[in-house]
Amino acid sequence: MTRLPVVFPHHGGEKGGYAVVLMEPRSGIVLGLHHHDTNPGQPFDERRTGLDHMSFSVAGRADLDAWAGWLDSLGVENSGVVDTGDPLPYSVVVFRDPDNIQLELFYMAG
Repeated sequence: MTRLPVVFPHHGGEKGGYAVVLMEPRSGIVLGLHHHDTNPGQPFDERRTGLDHMSFSVAGRADLDAWAGWLDSLGVENSGVVDTGDPLPYSVVVFRDPDNIQLELFYMAG
């Protein structure tokens, strides 16, 4: 059995760099995170063409409290749990990764 995450060299046209591939085997969801050696090191900015942000759903509202506490324990700046009703009822924790990409963990009651 392969241990996850798996680190792969880039393939195709780019020389150098690598990708870390994470897979959740039950759902089949795969997330690839790429490092490009030719990146000049500019921080991410959602106002430029490309990815705006990523959101991940959690199973329950209490999970957000646990995530916010864990992020705090690691010294990762975050919004804490924000409960809102606009445009519909949901709860969210917002933070940024080391490349400044905004990440959200959210819970929406069914």
